[in-house]
Amino acid sequence: MPRIAGVDVPPRKPILYGLRYIYGVGLTLAKAILEEAKIDGTVRGETLTEAQTARIREILEQKYKVEGDLRREISANIKRLKDLGTYRGIRHIRNLPVHGQRTHTNARTRKGRARIAIAGKRQAPGPR
Repeated sequence: MPRIAGVDVPPRKPILYGLRYIYGVGLTLAKAILEEAKIDGTVRGETLTEAQTARIREILEQKYKVEGDLRREISANIKRLKDLGTYRGIRHIRNLPVHGQRTHTNARTRKGRARIAIAGKRQAPGPR
């Protein structure tokens, strides 16, 4: 099982799809990395040689920001928006959709479970 960028790449999957387990690597980037490393995408993770694994690791370290570095950069960008008090920062603070989606209906994933308010329903007064 090859370990690339601190992630165990699945041994039985083709390396093209196994690389996607690394945070920040999608299909397009995985194809570009394998093309540059001159490795066939259908090769399984368990059949990669040490030299091939080292080439993939080297390309990722030199050219791309993945895993911890990328997570840190993204969280720093969000923190900057919050500190500046920008519209997007406020949306992050309030846990609302950031990219202009409608919120009158939908957005339940971001807003959480709907709380149904019933008009006129109050708690009964206690005994006097």
